[in-house]
Amino acid sequence: MKADTERRSGRRISTRVPTRVRTAHGVDQTAQTRDVSANGVFLYTKSRMEKGTDVELVLILPPELTSGEKCWVCCQATIVRVEEEGSEFGVAAQIRRMDILPEVTV
Repeated sequence: MKADTERRSGRRISTRVPTRVRTAHGVDQTAQTRDVSANGVFLYTKSRMEKGTDVELVLILPPELTSGEKCWVCCQATIVRVEEEGSEFGVAAQIRRMDILPEVTV
């Protein structure tokens, strides 16, 4: 088996949107997505996160993943991979649950 075998089950959409990340301990931080799918997200953050940590993510999904319009969602996710990239950390999270939120003004 190749070491770089694709394990993703959903189509990824490259999109850079601001994301709020909250841990189970109530710690809030901001992040920026690199790509999003219906099952997961890869984002960049300034703070280290640990693999296996459960998080809540609030972000805007792009029209490609919805019925044609951007929409706010709140996701319950688990960190599955962390990569140190200079002063940032790349974080892959598997989405367990996704709830659509009413439109929010940022």
